[in-house]
Amino acid sequence: MKKLIIANWKMNPSTLREARRMFLALKAGVKSNKSEVVVCPPFVYLAAATEVFKSGKIRLGAQDCFWAENGPYTGEVSASMLKSIGVKYVILGHSEKRAMGENSETVGKKIKAVLKSNLTPVVCVGETAEQKQKGDAFAALEEQAETIFGGLSGQQIKNIVMAYEPVWAISTAANSRSCPPDEALTAILFLRKLLAKTAGPKAGQTLPVLYGGSVDESNADDYLRNEAVSGLLAGGVSLNVKKFLKISQSKV
Repeated sequence: MKKLIIANWKMNPSTLREARRMFLALKAGVKSNKSEVVVCPPFVYLAAATEVFKSGKIRLGAQDCFWAENGPYTGEVSASMLKSIGVKYVILGHSEKRAMGENSETVGKKIKAVLKSNLTPVVCVGETAEQKQKGDAFAALEEQAETIFGGLSGQQIKNIVMAYEPVWAISTAANSRSCPPDEALTAILFLRKLLAKTAGPKAGQTLPVLYGGSVDESNADDYLRNEAVSGLLAGGVSLNVKKFLKISQSKV
């Protein structure tokens, strides 16, 4: 199975001109089907990305969406809107969104909206530094997963992608440090057990589970070499086209 490599540009770059330059460079660089490459730029650049990527091998993703299809929700964007311009994947529950007040119940509502629009949600879960230090990392992952998936059917869960994102390891975290590959693998295997319990043994084995947390071109292969890790959710490094292309072309 192909590895899934997702670029989360967050609130970057500063101009449409620079975003377009990066889109074109990525399109030129992704020439093989070695992995499934997804780029998630800010909302304001999605239309430009659609034009560039429509004839290439790169898939388009969004960094978030709202749970309602339309209505009086100033500043929000619906899953159906994203689908209408060619988006395929939607990141949900990112730790940076949680830090701004989002909770697992809200993430669950968004997942339903994304699935209803026949898009693929990329659902982030992960423990904080405090939870890790207290030995509560697995308990935190289980609470998040149970709350998020509690309102979903087994069939719905089979259509999602999960991303293990230890909050303490992402580049924006205070005193961030990388999560060792064996530690990341242990957490991902735990998540697969939870998935098997909720959606069946086959889902636990085959549903994509990514790793995200200070990934770069020097350590990407260390995470990808294990079959249980289905790919990567890359943040800061994805803004460097050359480095991101190197990750996407991993031989693992």
